[in-house]
Amino acid sequence: MNTFPPLRKLAPPLLALVLSGCASFSADGGFDAVNQTAQQRLNKQTGWSRSEQDADGVTQRVRAMLSKSLSVDDAVQIALLNNRELQASYSELGIAEADLVQAGRLPNPGFSFGRTHTGDDIKIDRSLTLSVMSLLTMPAASRIEARRFEQTKLKLADVMLRTAAMTRKAYYQSIAATQSVRYQEQVREAAEVAHELAARMAKQGNFSQLDVARERAFYLETSTQLTRVRTQAMQENENLMRLLGLRKQDGMLQLPSRLPDLPKSAITLDNSEQVAMEQRLDVQSAKLEVSALQGSLGLTKTTRFINVLDLGYVRNAESGKPAEIGYQASIEIPLFDWGGARVAKAEAIYMQAVHRLAATAVQAQSEVRSAYAVQQHAYLLARQYQDEVVPLRKRISDEYLLRYNGMLASVFELLADAREQANAVNAAIDAARDYWIADSDLQLALGGPTSNLSMTTSAQNKTEGKIHE
Repeated sequence: MNTFPPLRKLAPPLLALVLSGCASFSADGGFDAVNQTAQQRLNKQTGWSRSEQDADGVTQRVRAMLSKSLSVDDAVQIALLNNRELQASYSELGIAEADLVQAGRLPNPGFSFGRTHTGDDIKIDRSLTLSVMSLLTMPAASRIEARRFEQTKLKLADVMLRTAAMTRKAYYQSIAATQSVRYQEQVREAAEVAHELAARMAKQGNFSQLDVARERAFYLETSTQLTRVRTQAMQENENLMRLLGLRKQDGMLQLPSRLPDLPKSAITLDNSEQVAMEQRLDVQSAKLEVSALQGSLGLTKTTRFINVLDLGYVRNAESGKPAEIGYQASIEIPLFDWGGARVAKAEAIYMQAVHRLAATAVQAQSEVRSAYAVQQHAYLLARQYQDEVVPLRKRISDEYLLRYNGMLASVFELLADAREQANAVNAAIDAARDYWIADSDLQLALGGPTSNLSMTTSAQNKTEGKIHE
């Protein structure tokens, strides 16, 4: 008989495996899950540039957004489309999906051919083999890789959220640094006027050399401070440019002149830790990793004794004799290696993931508690500067101006008060900046914005005060 009975019985399950093993790549490459996260948690879209056409489309869209004043939402949107590190990380989706598809593909059969001769007699051996163990473990391997693929989606969605948070922080820092430069220039201008006036009065004998030296020292100090804040503003602007994936030839950023208004009231979160456990993608990713390793551990234990099993069809032909037809099987004999080391390694990796999941949960809860406390205190401080400190400095400045007009205060007192008022405004700017940075950190710690989080970006009321002319 030319067909061996056991092979005939194996035909139906083998055919089912062939049909189920035709794994293919998805149309979106797994990216839809990341984009849905951006839409649900940020109300934005992200993109994966996988061709020159995609990159050109992103470039045109970014240039259109850069043609006007950039809001924080615009900055986040540009970063989600154009950040180079984010684009590079998206390629991990292709790697993970390739592993998934490979796990669902049937193993290639092996073919061997041998030809020998004795005098005029020729002997030809042929065999076709297939790894039966790979076939049997293919469903389990596919499930493991599918979980890893889902885990990769979660990790990249988390990277995307962190990129958005870093962009928000860089946006506020850049605006605050530019504001500080503007007010420091006014401080330096006031110090320069006082220094020149003191020098002229000293020439007339109406000012001591000690007072002249003091005014000059203050002028030099304000000049050096202006250099520092200008340097910081340049660094903050470049940091924002990097996060947005922009180059010098893309043009200058058009940012608002002031930070946005503070919310009317501070947010209240009674269940922040629970929200973080439900929303944070790093926690969900760690859970999937444990699940995937648990399946991998079970597969390792199942195949610890037999992990090589090949079944083959054999046909041998020899001159003048009928062909020999049959089958052969090869199996690994667990004589020296009983698979204990592989099982121990799999168990250690699994327990490592379990402890990492616990550590991730502890860290997430700690981060959200800390971020919430910092955000609350930053709001109180910024509100105190806005409602009390700056208005008080403005009232003092008005009183000095009235006294100066009534010849009850000197011009030096007026200039000194102008410097003090500018310092108060700078401190208010720093406090407002710290609040918006803390607000971004809180959103990141929670894994997304909260429903009652105030994100108003209306025209800012004049809480900074003005240095009188």
